[in-house]
Amino acid sequence: MTRITTGSWVLVADGEKALFLENVGDAQDLHLQVVRKDRQENPPAAEQGTDRPGRKSDGPSGHRSAMDDTDWHELEKHRFAKNLAEVLYKYAHKGRFEKIVVVAAPDILGDLRGELHEEVQSRIVGEVPKTLTGHPIDDIERLVKAEIE
Repeated sequence: MTRITTGSWVLVADGEKALFLENVGDAQDLHLQVVRKDRQENPPAAEQGTDRPGRKSDGPSGHRSAMDDTDWHELEKHRFAKNLAEVLYKYAHKGRFEKIVVVAAPDILGDLRGELHEEVQSRIVGEVPKTLTGHPIDDIERLVKAEIE
């Protein structure tokens, strides 16, 4: 059983928003306070790229095939996860938290796992693959406690 003790952090993130929360309560009665909020403007892919998709030659036959459009919106979500990993490393390196629970949309959680420095990875006491960024703090407290314990 993992306890989210006083001073433990909870990162709640999706591909565009992140809340860095600190438990100022105890393991029995979580009371999360916002340490930092990050938000990235990420308009739909259609608004980010205006070029037509490229074409490539299929060889000597003279036929050409269309290439897939670049999904700029999705690329920005991955870049946001990388930036979150860098922020977490800076906080961990400064000793701001000893334990952290990562709550993120499943795809962002996967991106974070690949980007987190071992100094941060060693402090992770739980992961919750859910999107909770739109929930009020008291709901996050209740849901995280139920998932972790």
